[in-house]
Amino acid sequence: MRGSHVRVNGRGATRSGMARSGIPRPGGNGRGLGERWPIWLVFVVVVAYTIGLLLHGDGPNPLVDIWLGELTQWAPVAVFWVATVRTGFARGDVLFATLAVTLNAAADTYYVTAMDAGGELPFPSLADVGYLLFYPLMLAALVALVRSQMRGLAWSVLLDSAVGAIGSAAILTALLGPVLSSAVDESEVLATVVAVAYPVFDLLLVAAVAGIAAAPGLTIGRRWTFLVGGLLVFAAADIVYALLEVDGLYLVGLPLDAAWALGLALMAVWVNAAGRPNSRPALGGTRTPALFVPAVAVASGLGVLVLGTQVAQPVLAVILAGLTVALAAIPLVFRQRMLRRQARTDDLTGLPNRRALYADAPALLVVSRTAARQRHSALMLLDLDRFKEVNDSLGHDVGDRLLVQVSARLAAALPPNARLARLGGDEFAILLADAGEAGATAVAVGLRDALARTFALDGLSVQTSVSIGIALFPEQGHDLSDLMRRADMAMYRAKANRLGHHVYSSEDDSHGDTRLRTLQELRTALSEDQLVVYYQPKVEMRSNAVIGVEALVRWQHPTRGLLLPEEFLDLVEESGLMHSLTRIVLTKALDQAAIWQEHGRTLPIAVNISASSLVDVDLPNEIAAMVAARALPPSSLMLEITEDFLMSDRDRARDVLFRLREAGIQISVDDFGTGYSSLSYLRDLPIDELKLDRSFVLPMADDARAASLVASTIELAHSLGLRMVAEGVESGVAYDELARYGCDLAQGFFMSQPVPAPELENWLAARPALQPSDDV
Repeated sequence: MRGSHVRVNGRGATRSGMARSGIPRPGGNGRGLGERWPIWLVFVVVVAYTIGLLLHGDGPNPLVDIWLGELTQWAPVAVFWVATVRTGFARGDVLFATLAVTLNAAADTYYVTAMDAGGELPFPSLADVGYLLFYPLMLAALVALVRSQMRGLAWSVLLDSAVGAIGSAAILTALLGPVLSSAVDESEVLATVVAVAYPVFDLLLVAAVAGIAAAPGLTIGRRWTFLVGGLLVFAAADIVYALLEVDGLYLVGLPLDAAWALGLALMAVWVNAAGRPNSRPALGGTRTPALFVPAVAVASGLGVLVLGTQVAQPVLAVILAGLTVALAAIPLVFRQRMLRRQARTDDLTGLPNRRALYADAPALLVVSRTAARQRHSALMLLDLDRFKEVNDSLGHDVGDRLLVQVSARLAAALPPNARLARLGGDEFAILLADAGEAGATAVAVGLRDALARTFALDGLSVQTSVSIGIALFPEQGHDLSDLMRRADMAMYRAKANRLGHHVYSSEDDSHGDTRLRTLQELRTALSEDQLVVYYQPKVEMRSNAVIGVEALVRWQHPTRGLLLPEEFLDLVEESGLMHSLTRIVLTKALDQAAIWQEHGRTLPIAVNISASSLVDVDLPNEIAAMVAARALPPSSLMLEITEDFLMSDRDRARDVLFRLREAGIQISVDDFGTGYSSLSYLRDLPIDELKLDRSFVLPMADDARAASLVASTIELAHSLGLRMVAEGVESGVAYDELARYGCDLAQGFFMSQPVPAPELENWLAARPALQPSDDV
């Protein structure tokens, strides 16, 4: 109805282009104040136009009604086209909105130039073509804006959206009843169709906006609300104008004419943001409160129905109001079924949950047991390896998306007779019907292969692996509880031994009990200071001087005696306790370094840091603070990091290592040569030394190829300006050969095994030749 004619009492009443200002559409692009000036200009024009309407008095004023009025039309059009060009005509929402605003402005200009001296124009005219096309084009812009999100919404959310849309349509139809009836002229079919089209399009536009706002699954950003606000202001102005026209109260130059200009200006703010080069079509920001719009829509529908008992209402309004109330009642009918389904479904992945698995398993297992004797089933328990690192390093939102992708791959890789469920966290269960040990093992291999492929998460490449425990029915359990317990034991055996998958055997019972007992004892050890640190000297081969030590953790178990790392570190890693253990070792090692410093002994200490500890973004700052708190020079600490961390997440490794380097902490690559073949990280990352793994050193005396490999590796390290440390030096022959090849440092039983700090001090005192040198 904006700028349209409405047939009233047999003659054309107009809201002329002079009287209407244009509709500011989502305008402009803006990165910084310099690119926001078109928006400011649009609002300045709107303010000037509004002031002009308030002050120009009776009768039309060419300056206000024509020139300023048309400027409020075409200024937003310019902003829209700039946004369209900047988005490369690729944003459907921006393009449709731009066409809508352009046609609307062109129609208004045509109206102004074609009207007669009395301000009239035959109705309908070409201007109505442009005015009417604004509505379907803007509806298309709304659809383009939300279509990708609407596809992924649950039916209940879409139902809320429909309730909101139909409820708003009901109340609007009731308001527009007089307009619709006055627009009907049986003698002029075309005029009637055009006149009715305006309020109907307004109704559809408001219904679409209400439907979108009623969907709680859609996020509505602040910029998008400017588009919604502009459309609602525009439609409201149409409705007020139409009601005034019906009563013959509309006059050219009313302040109402500024409402269309304000609507356009608000929409210009949206397109200004949408047209930015880096903007995305996705909505962002705040969310519409759940059920708010549907509740208002239902209340409106009930209001129309109640009012209809007292005052005559359009039949369409009554029908829409009744449909609103009926749709709102649908969830009540299916509420019980929905609640039951929700209780059995995992919220994140949509898979059956633990409750559903336990509810369905008895029937499935009974079928298997009562069928042919050869028929078996298998329960598989899956746990993602090092999933905690993903959550800690990339955030829980990325971890959740990884679980969703993992569940999809698992479902796609399973045979049709398998039942997949998510038990919680990163743990899944699969019940395989008609599967013995061979069949379950084959499925496990397929699942591991499926999950070995890289996952793409928001531009990040994430790799994961899985440990699978398998328990067989009925041989290893007659109900799901028994099978779960045994599959859990098998899964932890697979994880501990890095087998990938493992079928339960009777030996796993004792292993499972031992593991649980050891885990509890380990937690006690961490809290009761049962961990001790031993130190192994690092000898400079050129001077035969001790220039540092490596700190190695031991567990002084109250009943089992001194336990070496290989007896408990895997369990520490699996149980997520590595973070705590690392800090304990760092604290003890730095405390010892401070003691040595007080006694005039400068002895840098190397501490092993696992990949799971390095995912903590605060670790570099914490380490630097621990060193500073003891008044130690940063060079008194060296961190030994394995190649798998350096290569699995190169960007993260770069960030961590450079932050440690800035703090003055030295970096050593432990077990060099046992991991990846790529050596590019040696050039790109801040590394001080390489530690050649003992698997290269031990066979060196008897294997010429091993000796040649050691020599070339030492040469490589020196060419890159790195020190080379040889681990596992256990004989004088190996020591002499390494010295001849130019190795910088040696560490091994030939010099000293790891010992407590007091024994190390005695060892140093007994061997003056190995005293620390100042040449570090």
